[in-house]
Amino acid sequence: MTRASRGRAASAAASAAASAALVLALTGCAAAERDPAASVQNEPAGTAELEGQLTVFAAASLTGAFDELATRFEQLHPRLEVAPITYDGSSVLATQLIEGAQADVFASADERNLATVAAEGLIAGEAGVFAANVLEIAVQPGNPLGIESLDDLVETTASGAAPIVVTCAPEVPCGTASAALLDRGGVELAPASEEQNVGAVLSKVRAGEADAGLVYVTDVQAAGAEVEGVEIEGADAATNVYPIAALTGSANPEAAAAFVEFVRSPEGAEVLASFGFGAP
Repeated sequence: MTRASRGRAASAAASAAASAALVLALTGCAAAERDPAASVQNEPAGTAELEGQLTVFAAASLTGAFDELATRFEQLHPRLEVAPITYDGSSVLATQLIEGAQADVFASADERNLATVAAEGLIAGEAGVFAANVLEIAVQPGNPLGIESLDDLVETTASGAAPIVVTCAPEVPCGTASAALLDRGGVELAPASEEQNVGAVLSKVRAGEADAGLVYVTDVQAAGAEVEGVEIEGADAATNVYPIAALTGSANPEAAAAFVEFVRSPEGAEVLASFGFGAP
């Protein structure tokens, strides 16, 4: 073989090797496109491992904060959908869960109602406290009756009658806290109505159906200019702490555990603080 022949043969061999390498590379890319698992492995960590739907039951006072937390959690996990959160009084939600309502996570406004659910064997793992809250007196804008303390809730006004006051029912966490503060202050209040969640109390004050209501500081903050808040001296004596837990029988246990962890994370604490909640 001549030198020229040997050169042409070497060039042809190199060309064939390069072509083969290109074919293998393209084949590998095509295989990765056909293989969903390969695509998932290439996605950023923390965005693809959770999917499906997550159902959360939460105390009514958590409405704004948990809506924000759910939005952020979905952004972290694009394949996961958080169903519209069910908000109500913690005792109402606990009863629904015990009677068979299906959910993945329960966030209560007190430890007593979560303990009731746990006693039925419905809590997966350990519950964790993630926030704290105290009561204020919500009054009409401008505080026309000049209410400054719990005592003023039973004082006769210029109209010759005591203010119309609404509270939460005794079995609801905000009702338990209200009773504790009234007892502590020696105030015997006969509320115009006792509501099953704090949102209903606030709604009556906002609508002008009540002159005042005992609600959480977070509810006053969320209402903006629609109500004013009057601090209660010694309110921290009846501080409510909020526990959260994943539930047994969850249809999406991985997502439930991850959401509980997220709520208790530094980012979760930041969101809760922006809505007026204190650290546990």
